[in-house]
Amino acid sequence: MSYFRVTLVRSAIGLPRRTTDVLKALGLKKRMGSVFHPVSPSVAGQIMKVKELVEVQEVERRLTKQEVHLERKPDPGYYIEKVSGAEWQGWQRK
Repeated sequence: MSYFRVTLVRSAIGLPRRTTDVLKALGLKKRMGSVFHPVSPSVAGQIMKVKELVEVQEVERRLTKQEVHLERKPDPGYYIEKVSGAEWQGWQRK
């Protein structure tokens, strides 16, 4: 079974109540928050009502909260592959 991963990209501040009600029905509360819904015509219709505000991906399974967190975690920017013995001694003295 596949799922829609719906992420709120733009805020609903200042939009009509009908639009905010659709977002509430989808379970979207905060910007960059994601929810998972099974693929169905009713959910697809709700997504089409707010298509300008959300980003949609079709995924095979629901991700856990921890998996979503690790997905968003940034790359550290560097990797230490190997430290030579002489350099290590210099780091210890400082």
